[in-house]
Amino acid sequence: MEKWNQTSNDFILLGLLPQNQTGLLLLLLIISVFVLACLGNSGMTALIFLDPWLHTPMYFLLSQLSLMDLMYITTTVPKMTYNFLSGQKSISFLGCGVQSFFFITMASSEGLLLASMAYDRFVAICHPLHYHIYMSKRMCVKMILGSWTLGSLNGLVHTVYALHLPYCRSRAINHFFCDVPAMLPLACVDTWDYEYMVFVSTSLFLLVPFLGINASYGWVLFAVFHMRSKEGRKKAFTTCSAHLTVVLAVFYTILTPMLNPIIYSLRNKEVMGAMRKVCGMFSPRKK
Repeated sequence: MEKWNQTSNDFILLGLLPQNQTGLLLLLLIISVFVLACLGNSGMTALIFLDPWLHTPMYFLLSQLSLMDLMYITTTVPKMTYNFLSGQKSISFLGCGVQSFFFITMASSEGLLLASMAYDRFVAICHPLHYHIYMSKRMCVKMILGSWTLGSLNGLVHTVYALHLPYCRSRAINHFFCDVPAMLPLACVDTWDYEYMVFVSTSLFLLVPFLGINASYGWVLFAVFHMRSKEGRKKAFTTCSAHLTVVLAVFYTILTPMLNPIIYSLRNKEVMGAMRKVCGMFSPRKK
């Protein structure tokens, strides 16, 4: 092992699952969730693209969430599956960098996008008369581009720094993907300054959006409780509870990408109506 570490630039992913029958059963479960996540998010993105009635800021943001979830889960699960089935645990230096970049980018961008979606619901419920002013298509595009751009810059900075560290110890990463915090203990230099930068970055891209989401929904709940219309209260709670379910999901890496299209579609009459319309377009008509 030590000889391999000194002569190769590849990393070793120690993995998540044990190499036995239990690990295989868990892998099959993960693959099932992965397939459902891919189908659900691809279907949601296509549905919003095909139906003109869903070309609104709320659904444009939702389509980007589905796209991010799709890229998020394909960053880790296919490589983990290949390594388990092939018995190989290595990942190339370049492959590790690509995996790390996309994982950090998607995590950072999705936090910002969820905050944008919370703001969208805040404006829709608390300032409905000014919704088309505060949430114009131009503003929606700015939110989407801002989420992708800032997330990509964050991913690029962390990935470049991590790959430029000298790794003079074992290259065995105690994880199932190239996670930067799991790579730092392998470096042969002091990484305290960078760990502080990771803390600041995490605060900016995760904590700040989380506080923004809480603030938005705090105002939303306040407005909902003061609504006179029972039907309006019910509709507002349905929309907001769907978003909060995603934000508070614990199993973020694998389960959330599968749950997002289900949560946002099955409890939404407009999406269900669009789904029936699209299915009718492709179903054979009776003569």
